[in-house]
Amino acid sequence: MNIPERIIIHCSATPEGRDFRAADIDRWHRARGFRKIGYHYVVNIDGTYQRGRADNEVGAHCPQQSMNRRSISICYIGGLASDGKTPKDTRTEAQKRTLRTLVATIRSRYGNLPVCGHRDIPGVAKACPCYDAAPEYNDLKKS
Repeated sequence: MNIPERIIIHCSATPEGRDFRAADIDRWHRARGFRKIGYHYVVNIDGTYQRGRADNEVGAHCPQQSMNRRSISICYIGGLASDGKTPKDTRTEAQKRTLRTLVATIRSRYGNLPVCGHRDIPGVAKACPCYDAAPEYNDLKKS
């Protein structure tokens, strides 16, 4: 059972403008041996979102510091420049709005959980989510 202590923001590490969906990530994760998609939410380029795992399911997105058991994950599609290699904040305005809405919604359910980027977890050597997530949501308080 997942007991959320924080919200972790991820990117899919896919090239800017390339449209992928939760089903694609599910396929990639299964190919790596996961039983299903590792994220709780996936935010598409157009700002719509899809559920991955249920909030009460342990994720498979950040094993460092046992965060899978202690967090809810949101992944936005993108995070790399069009070259497919260079980390870049590729969020569309629609994705930015949806990310804020999801953070606010999750906080309304579980309290004013801190938000961080995957890269902010000790032991993570990635640029993910390719922007400074923590201050982006400081103004969103539990409703």
